[in-house]
Amino acid sequence: MPSPVRNRPGFPQASEVVVNLRESSSADPPPRPPRTWRAKFADAFRGMKLGVRGHSSFFVHFFFAALVVIAATVLRCGWTHWSILLLCIGFVLTAEMFNSAIETLFRSLDDKTKARGHAALDISAGAVLLASIFAAVIGCIVFIHRLGQLLEWNWSWTG
Repeated sequence: MPSPVRNRPGFPQASEVVVNLRESSSADPPPRPPRTWRAKFADAFRGMKLGVRGHSSFFVHFFFAALVVIAATVLRCGWTHWSILLLCIGFVLTAEMFNSAIETLFRSLDDKTKARGHAALDISAGAVLLASIFAAVIGCIVFIHRLGQLLEWNWSWTG
């Protein structure tokens, strides 16, 4: 038996109702025009500024990054060593930016949600620590290798 409401004059079809609801919904914001590349880069640089500002751990990372750059300059590192060292610096700073983003989100939560979110802060801080440890180990390997080259150390351990 057909539904008494379907196909009756004066009653819209279900698909028409859905389309009309979508068109007339005031909850949907009007479509934004596509952003220009300039606006995207401006937002990214603003995000970098916000991430660095107010986080004291960036001072420590920048200090050690400056020490690495000075040491690499003094030891006259080649482009391979420079590439490795700059990748390590970038990796640590990127990890710290993600940590700053998570901390910023955490500060905006209510107290009930914050109680459950402390593990996320610990995990993001652990990621920065892990990145820093690996960068330090890699930096030591690069600098010891370069010192060995400059001092003409014999690297053969086979006797």
